[in-house]
Amino acid sequence: MRPLIAGNWKMNGLGADVARILGPLRDAAAGLACDLLVCPPATLLAAAARLAGSRVPVGAQDCHAAPAGPHTGDLAAPMLREAGATWVILGHSERRAEHGESDALVRAKAVAAAAAGLSPIVCVGETQAEREAGAHLEVVRRQVAGSLPDGFAGVVAYEPVWAIGTGRTPGVAEVAEMHAAIRAALQARLGPAAAAGLRILYGGSVKPENAASLLAVAEVGGALVGGASLDPSAFLAIARAAPALPNPAASR
Repeated sequence: MRPLIAGNWKMNGLGADVARILGPLRDAAAGLACDLLVCPPATLLAAAARLAGSRVPVGAQDCHAAPAGPHTGDLAAPMLREAGATWVILGHSERRAEHGESDALVRAKAVAAAAAGLSPIVCVGETQAEREAGAHLEVVRRQVAGSLPDGFAGVVAYEPVWAIGTGRTPGVAEVAEMHAAIRAALQARLGPAAAAGLRILYGGSVKPENAASLLAVAEVGGALVGGASLDPSAFLAIARAAPALPNPAASR
């Protein structure tokens, strides 16, 4: 199984940035031992999909749970698919915190995404207060159980909320503990066979300097990269640090 290195541009980027970032990624993609994905703002989806072609898939950063309707300012999954997206990030901590998104809403969005032909990346993670209280494992287990629909076939991304954009990262042992707990939670939610084939990404201040150590942790199947994904050289350095992953089903 190839690792997935996904770039979340967040609310950054104008038209000129599409070629600047995607050009080098498209040219280098064939020589990598991982899969690349970029998730630009919705305004850039169509242009990014045209430029990247099949070499670098394009994803959206959110979708509405309904396929259409009176939801001013929102975008439905079929709209994103038509614009060229094949993936969508759901339940990112910034969406959960700034927009009050619940596990149930994230689950409904994951259903809508799959129905439109989008592969969902569902984000889970704890705050600093939850980690300090010793509740971090329970919080993430609850998010996995509540945010994933039956038959989920996407990707889960673990993002310690306190590490996003701060330059701080948990230690390797902490990442290993959480990813093992997420794998167990996936098995409990979906069954061992279905859970075995799902990648679990690590997200939270991933940089070229720490990518190799993070991507070498057991059960880390790639990375969800924020700020560094806006720099094609840094993003490719992270991608080149990704090892070829064994098939998890073969080791269980």
